[in-house]
Order: sequence, then structure tokens, then C-alpha cells
Amino acid sequence: MQIRKLVTMVEETLQEGGKVIDPPTRKAAALAVIKNPFAGQYVEDLTELMDIGEALGDLLGNRARQALGIAPEQCESYGKAAIVGLKGELEHAAAILHPKLGAPFRQALGRGLALIPSVKKRGPAGCTIDVPLNHKDAAFIRSHFDGLTVSLEDAPLPDEILVALVVTDSGRPLARIGGLTKEAAKYEDGLR
Repeated sequence: MQIRKLVTMVEETLQEGGKVIDPPTRKAAALAVIKNPFAGQYVEDLTELMDIGEALGDLLGNRARQALGIAPEQCESYGKAAIVGLKGELEHAAAILHPKLGAPFRQALGRGLALIPSVKKRGPAGCTIDVPLNHKDAAFIRSHFDGLTVSLEDAPLPDEILVALVVTDSGRPLARIGGLTKEAAKYEDGLR
């Protein structure tokens, strides 16, 4: 894997709807910009990208959690995304995000029973991507249905892939639409 750039960012919401949020809600994104070994060509076997996904699940999952300064069990939500440069295929992003990335990402967060929400797209340098989020252990907790928009002005180049993993320490600020709460969840099946 050739990494050109690693970026970590933390978003803290201190006020929402005119109310002070205490403690602030926090989201951390860890991004890697990597060389796409298959840019500009069709390759049947995408194992190399799957293996890259496994390495990035560990690297970026830990970087995002560490940016929040919390223990694995304190992570509440997660999500993943990738932007493939214009010489790549959507399947290149799928190879990174799906077969092997999940297990090390979950391990970095101490568990992760729920499906990791994801999105992928093809785009030029500077384009944005909205990383979807849900609770890591009970996907039906509505207060954690959220997202984070990320972008880098110089990535991905046409022969690169930008990969983003996002972790939170809480749900949305001022969540009040009802449904299952994190206190009432059973944390058995990844759903409730």
C-alpha cells in the first residue's frame, strides 16, 4: 500500500439550536489517500485492494478513536466511505470497504455488532463525501443516525483512492425523535 497522505480531524458541536451542548458531541474522521494499483485498467482479482482495506481498518479505526482520546468501549457510532479517483472503478472502493476492513475496524472500537454504514463514489480532487453513521452495536438507535462530510482539496488524484473512517463518542446533539435509546438497547444482535 502506498499512502500519500493521512489526515485526522475532530468535529465538536458546542451549541445546537441555541442550546449549549455539555459535554460537546464529537466526531473524528481518519482519512488515508492511497495509490490505486488498478487505476486505468480492468483487473479481475481485487485481492490486493481487499488486503489494503484490512490494513486501513486497523490504522484508520485506531487513529479516529485516538483522536477522540477515548477507550474502545466509549466509541458509540461508526461509518466508512471511499472516493475513487477518476481513473478507478467503484468496485475498487468496494474491495477496500467491504470484505476485510470491518473486522479490524470493529476490533479498534472494542466491538461493533451493527452493520457499518458505508458509501462510495467516483470523483475528482476536492469532492466531498458524506460518511453515514449509526450506533456501532445497535443500528436501530435513532439518536445515532447521523453523518459527517469530509473532503481534501488535493485528493483523490485520478489514480488514487481516498478512504475515510468516522467514529463518534455520542449521538446527535439534542436528539429527541424517540425510538430505541442507548440505555434501553440489548446489544445482542446488532439491531436492538
